[in-house]
Amino acid sequence: MKKNELMQYSCPLGKAMSALGSKWKPIIVLVIKDRKLRFGELAVRIHVISRKVLTDQLREMQTDGLVIREEFKELPPRVEYSLTEKGLALLPILHLLEEWEMKYHVYDPEKVKDCKMILEGKKIQKTIV
Repeated sequence: MKKNELMQYSCPLGKAMSALGSKWKPIIVLVIKDRKLRFGELAVRIHVISRKVLTDQLREMQTDGLVIREEFKELPPRVEYSLTEKGLALLPILHLLEEWEMKYHVYDPEKVKDCKMILEGKKIQKTIV
């Protein structure tokens, strides 16, 4: 079912999943937290997402009422993103999902990359031998 079709129904869970249904939106919410970040800062902190996808996701999140886009009339132009009240209300829910996953999933430490690398913007450096 497409997002537009899902939004026509009055199913709260369906609407919530439609608003947060991509793999990037929860990560973007966790990265922004309770602060204001510029687009470039978001791109650096979530270095595994392309700029086009990040732009598209932020637009959708703005339409869904999760993110505020604040534009400043300066040279060079400056845009900051922050979470709305609705977006901030997702933080405890996302933390509960993290706890749920840690409780029920068995990790293979050799195959798992720490998600803090994404959330803190740490890039893996490859050493050339």
